[in-house]
Amino acid sequence: MKDWNVVVTAYDAQGRRAAKRSLREFGAVEQSEFFNVLVMRVPDVASFVEDFAAFVSENLDVLNDIARLLPAKETFDFSTAEEFEAKAKEIVLGWAQELAGKSFYARIHRRGLRGVLSSQREERFLDELILARTSELGAPAKVTFSDPDYVIDIETVGNRAGVSLWSREELRRYPFLRIE
Repeated sequence: MKDWNVVVTAYDAQGRRAAKRSLREFGAVEQSEFFNVLVMRVPDVASFVEDFAAFVSENLDVLNDIARLLPAKETFDFSTAEEFEAKAKEIVLGWAQELAGKSFYARIHRRGLRGVLSSQREERFLDELILARTSELGAPAKVTFSDPDYVIDIETVGNRAGVSLWSREELRRYPFLRIE
């Protein structure tokens, strides 16, 4: 599936199969080329998050199968690190006003492209972009890994990336996000 907007990781093969069965009611689900990683296409990410949260509240055992489920508010395809940076920069800078004066960090979970895309390097790149832009806005943000106001999450599966901004409240409300 080339047009996914949700990435799901399962604990093991049995969990992957169970997760795939559970998730079918929400949208198209396929196994990716990566071990225990599913990709989904849902029509409306915001509605899906709420619907899946309701499903989890009635079916807590699904969290025994799903290690992480990350909906992407924005997605893009890329073929080089430079293209990744340009597209991620455009999206992330769109959140600068919201991040102004707040604490945050960027986290990238990369699947594939080893040697092409460095998660740590790209996380620093995005952190520095937000720090610079919020300083320009007169309300510098700060990077913290301990209970930040926001987390910028980027999930890559091969040459596709999904990007989201999650607030502290959303991370608490949606236990399936599990952004480390």
